[in-house]
Amino acid sequence: MSCWLWLYQLTQHPERQHHTCIFVQLEMATRWGICSAGKISHDFTVALKTLPSKEHQVVAVAARDLMHAQAFATKHSIPRAYGSYEELAKDSEIDVVYVGTIHPHHLSAGRLFMNAHKNVLIEKPLAMNAGEASELISTAKRNKVFMMEALWTRFFPVSVEIRQRLAQGEVGEVQLVRADLGAPLTHIPRLAERDLGGGAVLDLGVYCLQFVLMVFNGEKPESVHASGFNLDTGVDGTMVIVLKFSGNRMAVCTCSITMMLTNDAVIVGSKGTIKVPDHMWCPTTLEVNGEVSKHPLPEPPMPLNFINSTGLRYEAQEVRQCLLQGFKECPVMSWSDSSLLAEVIDEARREVI
Repeated sequence: MSCWLWLYQLTQHPERQHHTCIFVQLEMATRWGICSAGKISHDFTVALKTLPSKEHQVVAVAARDLMHAQAFATKHSIPRAYGSYEELAKDSEIDVVYVGTIHPHHLSAGRLFMNAHKNVLIEKPLAMNAGEASELISTAKRNKVFMMEALWTRFFPVSVEIRQRLAQGEVGEVQLVRADLGAPLTHIPRLAERDLGGGAVLDLGVYCLQFVLMVFNGEKPESVHASGFNLDTGVDGTMVIVLKFSGNRMAVCTCSITMMLTNDAVIVGSKGTIKVPDHMWCPTTLEVNGEVSKHPLPEPPMPLNFINSTGLRYEAQEVRQCLLQGFKECPVMSWSDSSLLAEVIDEARREVI
């Protein structure tokens, strides 16, 4: 992804000629491989098209079925298509793999690519539970590769502004955080079936919980209590999670795949309030003490499957910057952040499912 160019400058001197060697680092494009040719992989690839091609290029895609991979490659003008993830793992011209499989396959796909010494960006949730998350982190450490959980929300300009405003103390000490996300989605097998990794908290609650943990700067809650109900398929349909932090600070998260919720978030501080309106998981508007700021997204060059998906560009930019700096984990969404998030989800699910 980067190379060194030696430029030799011939300089004149009254008594002799000498060569001055100048080193210039040229940053090449980050070469992406796409694992799985599904809807989110389509949106991620479209989002990459909103970034300069000199910085991001998709060079290969893999699916379990070669025809699906080839169709995806044709649609997105990708040079190489593979009918197995193993073939993608062997491609030597890839800098990082985006893993867009369904949740239960994150562990196996992540291990496959990292054991092949590939950097990875793995869709949220990183894994099905804290044990699997720990195994993925250990695999990244052992192979000395970059790995990040693709929690795109954390990289939106709105989220960056929230962290800045909190650091500056604009709303004082945080006392309460509320985050809600829900919609009637039980007709989608991936969300309703246990074997496919379904359930409200794994797919939607993860956004609310990551928001809370971001606001509290990665602090581990003193307690996690959850209540809710399950579908006949054995997954949680709706869940309310209450987290208590030190100093009597609280957070309440509600997630549901059975009903439409407000889909917003609020941070209550001792000196004011921060509000993230509807679409808190892919935000473009922020209100701080009544002051509204807007961060519009670029228009997609192709139709998208999910709302605001060009915002996936921000996590891709973060990955590139981490790779250029030689990081193995992202400081904004670190391995410890992913571990804590998985632990909180485990505790919430343990009390309901």
